[in-house]
Amino acid sequence: MDRSELFRDFIAFTASVLETKHDFTKDIRIEGITPVQYGILEYLFAHRDEPVTISEMSDCQHMSLPNTSRELRKLGEKGLCEKFSDSEDKRKQYIRLSPEGQARMAEAFRKVEARFLERIRGISDEELAELARAIRLLDGKVF
Repeated sequence: MDRSELFRDFIAFTASVLETKHDFTKDIRIEGITPVQYGILEYLFAHRDEPVTISEMSDCQHMSLPNTSRELRKLGEKGLCEKFSDSEDKRKQYIRLSPEGQARMAEAFRKVEARFLERIRGISDEELAELARAIRLLDGKVF
């Protein structure tokens, strides 16, 4: 296969992923949370089983470190996320959702899940299994 063609297909695919994500989440609102803060909470929710540093968050969210720190502080003041130190290196700080943040994001993702399930409503069990394999393959090989 032509690798340049594969790359073009990949770019088109990732654009479609971003558009679909936008469609699923565009009107999901958490009271008192800005869209930037929602993006941070969404990132933390997706990474709830692994520690996230402020610099990783900053890089992934395309935000400066000072802006990321400011938004995290605001979310912390709202009780939605919390900092904790590495058990071996107390200087290293991680961020995670607080129990309240987890509950609020779980509620938001129930709405997103309903939209996803509606989107795949007519797909056969065989096609669903094929989609699951494709997602796992992409996750393991590309993402």
